Amino acid sequence: MAEETTVELLRELTCTDDPAACIRRREGLFIRDTVPSVLTALYRKRTMSKAELARRSGVSQVYLHQVFAGRRTPSRDRLLCLCLGLGASLEETQYLLRVAVSATLWPRSRRDAVVIYGVTHRLTLAQMDQTLEDLGEAPLR
Repeated sequence: MAEETTVELLRELTCTDDPAACIRRREGLFIRDTVPSVLTALYRKRTMSKAELARRSGVSQVYLHQVFAGRRTPSRDRLLCLCLGLGASLEETQYLLRVAVSATLWPRSRRDAVVIYGVTHRLTLAQMDQTLEDLGEAPLR
């Protein structure tokens, strides 16, 4: 249903002469979440400290707190590291990337295919980076 609505929104946006009116009519379809709000919601589902999350994600505790507070904007790779650290599902990871206005994981990209595998099979960040390197791809960190 959401995908159909997205297709409808795209169709309307591409055919309209008044984009402002279109956006006002469809206001409820736009994402309102922020990276900090999504990360906080994911973190609250887990039973780990922020120090443990920082360690699992390969980031400093200071950086992690800045991201959660909205004072730092993480890169796509840093977001993926945080998702691995949180043990996020593929759906949760894709949603966070969309909220961050970053490219979602695409199975036709070799590197993204490895990341999809790693997320779905709950690889650690170290395992993910090793797998990426073994295939000649850049590691996440």
